[in-house]
Amino acid sequence: MSIDLKTVKHISKLSRISLDEQKAKKLETDLNSIFRTTMKKFRRIDSVLIHVGGPPKGDLLDISDEDWDKANSMVLKPVIRIAKLVTPVMEKQGGGSIVNITTFSAFEPSLTFPTSSVYRVGVSSFSKLYSDRYGSANIRMNCLLPGFTDSLDLPQKFAQMASLKRLAKAEEQAKVAAFLLSEDSSYITGQSLRVDGGVTRHI
Repeated sequence: MSIDLKTVKHISKLSRISLDEQKAKKLETDLNSIFRTTMKKFRRIDSVLIHVGGPPKGDLLDISDEDWDKANSMVLKPVIRIAKLVTPVMEKQGGGSIVNITTFSAFEPSLTFPTSSVYRVGVSSFSKLYSDRYGSANIRMNCLLPGFTDSLDLPQKFAQMASLKRLAKAEEQAKVAAFLLSEDSSYITGQSLRVDGGVTRHI
């Protein structure tokens, strides 16, 4: 499967959409409907891009149990639910690719994004386990870990945190997502690829 420029532009637009808790609940309700509609129209699913919005934030121990549960429902559970829906289809058709967009702070946790840091590293762990389980069926799952990107209205101080001293362009993140979804990355699975301009120090 090749990914054309039109698809890259579409992916970059998706990165500008924020998914709040209310929308996340509606999405959970609609997942089965979306799946059925896709199968009815295309009769196959070659690739899936999973991108959710930011979960609740706050001072670490001031975050309520309810907000921790909300974060789990927004970040980790959708990945598992979608995998359960599409995996039988991908097995039957001989393969597929799933990409989860998470965050650079998954492996270098930030107190600015506590719930996000906790649950998005869980997405990376699930992706590795999924790859081990379904790699023999030629189904791949990877994570894209973006840094600060111009799809958000961020102050300049965030750009200065990157080695490149600028924010990422949404199109740059989209190109990496398109690569991971395509056959060009056919031997990459279970990986968490940081595209953060050098923000993180972990080697």
